[in-house]
Amino acid sequence: MLNTYIGIMKALKIISQKILPIIFAIGIFSCVTLIAQTPKSTDKFSLGMAGFTFKNFNVDQTIQMMNRINVQYISLKDFHLPLNSTQDKINEVIGRFRDAGITVYAVGVIYMKTNEQVDQAFEYAKMAGVDLIVGAPNYELLPYVEKKVKEYKIRIAIHNHGPDNPLYPNATDIWNHIKDMDPGMGICIDIGHTTRDGQDPSVDIERYAKRIFDVHIKDEDKQTKEGKPLEMGRGIIDIPKVVATLRKIKFSGKCSLEHEKDMTDPLAGIAESIGYFRGVCNSAR
Repeated sequence: MLNTYIGIMKALKIISQKILPIIFAIGIFSCVTLIAQTPKSTDKFSLGMAGFTFKNFNVDQTIQMMNRINVQYISLKDFHLPLNSTQDKINEVIGRFRDAGITVYAVGVIYMKTNEQVDQAFEYAKMAGVDLIVGAPNYELLPYVEKKVKEYKIRIAIHNHGPDNPLYPNATDIWNHIKDMDPGMGICIDIGHTTRDGQDPSVDIERYAKRIFDVHIKDEDKQTKEGKPLEMGRGIIDIPKVVATLRKIKFSGKCSLEHEKDMTDPLAGIAESIGYFRGVCNSAR
């Protein structure tokens, strides 16, 4: 009996020292191989981040997190780059993102309540070298915004904010205000706020396709005003349908994650959401 026990223990030792490391190494190699063999995206749209996600973090921390999740585009918020920044400050901040392999593709969301704030927003975007502002100008300012769109040749994507905000609650409201205006007047459709407003984001994306300039992606736990943000894939939004619709309309802008849960410790949720969205894109080809 003792000899049998000793034999078993020797066998287990050999397995733990010799065989398990080989199995582990094979597993790691297989995973790396699968990642390397994953086909590059053929989608016209790219994955980005909405700057609001990082409201509790500085520029360096934001860059670090974006590099961790391998996302190369961001719409920059004014807490990272104040609207009254000098050209030198703008160059310095955007340069830090660029040096880390990240492109600032837009600025905003920028709220505009006066003509002066519209002027400031467009000059800021020009100094930043972007051709897109994600904004929310007061309704009465839209003719003046249109004038600036033509003057600066910078588009504006008006952001919907759901049923708890009377200013642009949904994409239909934005469309009704801009449909007869310059083609540079468009929509940043937030699929979470759209869902909380009781709408189907895929329907609105297709309906207003020619004016969809930017998309904020996220998930929600219910289709009501009280809906709360969740990691993508855990909520009720049909993300595969959203992806299919973006492909159908040949959307060529950015799908930027705006992660609004656990905002003081968001990295795990960001990574889960980005991974889910990439998985949907890869599996639905």
